[in-house]
Amino acid sequence: MRLLLTHYFEGLPLWVAVSAMVVMTYAAAFLVAWLVMAFARWRAKRHATALYRFDVERLKRPLYTAMPVLAVFVAIRIFWPELMDGDVVITVTKFLTIVLIYWLALCAIDIVSVSISRRHDITVRDNLKARRVHTQIMLARRLATFLLVVLTLAAIFLLFDELRGLGVSLLASAGVAGIVIGFAAQKTLGNLLAGIQIAITQPIRLEDAVVVEGEWGWVEEITLTYVVVRIWDLRRLVLPIGYFIEKPFQNWTRTSASIIGTVELYADYSLPVEPLRAHLLELLAKTDLWDQQVQVVQMTETYPDVVKIRILVSAADSPTAFDLRCYVRENMVAFINARYPEALPKTRAVVEEAGDAGRKRLKADISDPADSAATVTNAV
Repeated sequence: MRLLLTHYFEGLPLWVAVSAMVVMTYAAAFLVAWLVMAFARWRAKRHATALYRFDVERLKRPLYTAMPVLAVFVAIRIFWPELMDGDVVITVTKFLTIVLIYWLALCAIDIVSVSISRRHDITVRDNLKARRVHTQIMLARRLATFLLVVLTLAAIFLLFDELRGLGVSLLASAGVAGIVIGFAAQKTLGNLLAGIQIAITQPIRLEDAVVVEGEWGWVEEITLTYVVVRIWDLRRLVLPIGYFIEKPFQNWTRTSASIIGTVELYADYSLPVEPLRAHLLELLAKTDLWDQQVQVVQMTETYPDVVKIRILVSAADSPTAFDLRCYVRENMVAFINARYPEALPKTRAVVEEAGDAGRKRLKADISDPADSAATVTNAV
């Protein structure tokens, strides 16, 4: 092939022959890139959605640029190697080759990660599997991008004699520079390892309901170094990713999105519990917030002046559970106020005769002196 083309260009000026070869090679490589894109679009139309086709289109620009340029470099190297003998030309060619390959690889990582994520809808109610996949894909994408950047920088450094040592240290993690960088970035490297551990063990996932630092919210973003928690009032709590490895926290959706909500009421000893159980069933039958799994009414504690009644209700997820708790609390308090107003919490007092003087004395079971004075005044 080389001899045939050399014979074909024989007798032509060098710049004409080189220009003709560049044009032919560029056109052939561009045609191959077009065929690759056509095949990718065909696959996208058959097996994916419009969003996935848009992601495929992102490959068009780097593919149409990188493949023809790399093909031209290879053709010149094969047919006119003497044109590539200069140090500057070789360095520039290698540098452009590394950058183009990095561009292609970065686009491929984005397309693969997005295409997998699109197949798992995180907006559905039962999204446990989708959140697991999204968390793994996101962390794997960030890790792959980080490794790709390190390898690209190492390859570029190896092109220059002055930076060759740094390139070797990046690849082999050895040398004084590597040790200094390792000590300086010890905390960062620890977070990177924690991110990898979280990606594998998954103590948290995207959109998990968690309680951290006394705040309740959802995991909004997980990076290799930090985690963003979206608080219920739309504030953002940013924590180092190592926090979720080193410190305890609550994960309300670790194994399932469903959750049990608690409502606590305080009432007088005279309040019957059975009407509360019947009224709770009536309330739950009227709302879609309840998932028809758990409904319990129990008297859990007794105090000198009141009893504590605990109501348990289940919901499909934590936001729904919060709304359900408010719904049950409001209606149960209204029910007690309307049907059993005498059972609302009250303070008891005992009136005793003082004897011959006929004076009255109050013995109240309250501890606040101001409340005691007010009670005595009203009683007298």
